[in-house]
Amino acid sequence: MRGGEKVLEALCRIFPEADIFTLFYNPEKISPTIRQHKITASFLDPLRKHHRSLLPLMPLALERFDLRDYDLVISSESGPAKGVLTPSTTRHICYCHTPMRYLWELYPAYINDYTQSSVKRFFIAPVANYMRLWDYATAARVDTFIANSANVQQRIWKTYRRESTVIHPPVAVETFYSKPAEDYHLIVSELVAYKRVDLAVQWANDTGRKLKIVGDGPEYTALKARARANTEFCGRVSDNDLRELYAKARAFLQPGEEDFGIASVEALASGKPVIALARGGAAEIVPEGGGVLYQEPGGLAEAIRQWERIENQLDPSALQTAAKSFSHANFDSAIRHLMLK
Repeated sequence: MRGGEKVLEALCRIFPEADIFTLFYNPEKISPTIRQHKITASFLDPLRKHHRSLLPLMPLALERFDLRDYDLVISSESGPAKGVLTPSTTRHICYCHTPMRYLWELYPAYINDYTQSSVKRFFIAPVANYMRLWDYATAARVDTFIANSANVQQRIWKTYRRESTVIHPPVAVETFYSKPAEDYHLIVSELVAYKRVDLAVQWANDTGRKLKIVGDGPEYTALKARARANTEFCGRVSDNDLRELYAKARAFLQPGEEDFGIASVEALASGKPVIALARGGAAEIVPEGGGVLYQEPGGLAEAIRQWERIENQLDPSALQTAAKSFSHANFDSAIRHLMLK
């Protein structure tokens, strides 16, 4: 249950009788709240283990969904979901976590840095060109855009030339709690290249400090092979175990740019400081005195040292208060208000 799934779960609570259409569906990885809904998966679902390779077929799969019976369609996406076809009488609202990173914002990095094979680069380029044209065209199918942050609002305008309303993702802030810090730093992240978890692993290697990493993804094996014994890879953990890890952490690290950064809010709700790259959603989340925002990716080590010099001034209750602005109640209220416009 990453950020996108948590937004979907919140929408399911607001619209308890809504049906769900999705490219891929794995019931083992979603909450009972979502599973209670009628869920229709695309014809690509049997191949979901290879979903990263199926991007060229996603437009066809999405346009196969029959949405003629619905007055309201809400697409939640950091991919192509807004490309569904709806009748002229249907209102289509898109909750956009970001325009597809691998086609727009991060395409140069994917094609030049993250993809080592020259053969893959050869095939990626024409597919990406086709997908960008389709993705831009499908923005016209949306009546109202919601951005999950001011950062993404800017990307939506840059990519699609569409206005949007910012509604931050919901976080169950009241379920997190603080405990005395133990001597480890924490990362909670999908393990993909642009999250720059490798920088934190290198910091732990250089300093011998304890680092715990929660999450999984294509970079898991490479990161684990690179890490020393002082870095613990926790994989995917239960909600209860995750709250304990937040509660006892010394600080939360976010070395890469996040569209918003739900994990940072969860850390603040646990009374823990956030040491984050000052790009993306971090500037909207971390309050004064709530950690350190640093300017360049290579500045993580110095930012941690900077925080440790003022660590005794930390007020966990102030951080928890700051996190309350990202509550489920605020999200629900903002979504309902938008429905009335």
